[in-house]
Amino acid sequence: MLRPKLPDIPTLPTTTVAPQHTQAPASSAGRPVAPHVGVGAVAAVVVVGVVLTALLAAVAVSAVSVAIAAVVLRSLLSSAHQR
Repeated sequence: MLRPKLPDIPTLPTTTVAPQHTQAPASSAGRPVAPHVGVGAVAAVVVVGVVLTALLAAVAVSAVSVAIAAVVLRSLLSSAHQR
């Protein structure tokens, strides 16, 4: 019944673009382009990551235990004042 009418596609003016010449950077024949990362560096990053994660977990557990102790002490002190 009702069909939507699609707009006409405008035609763009044609222009010619002159190719640009770029010069690739010269690389030395004996050196690779990407830097070489040793196995020791990767192992050091992994160890530091594990240690930092363990420290973060220890801080989180300590914070939770201090919060629980504070709630218990508050409960004990409030019940002692009510008696």
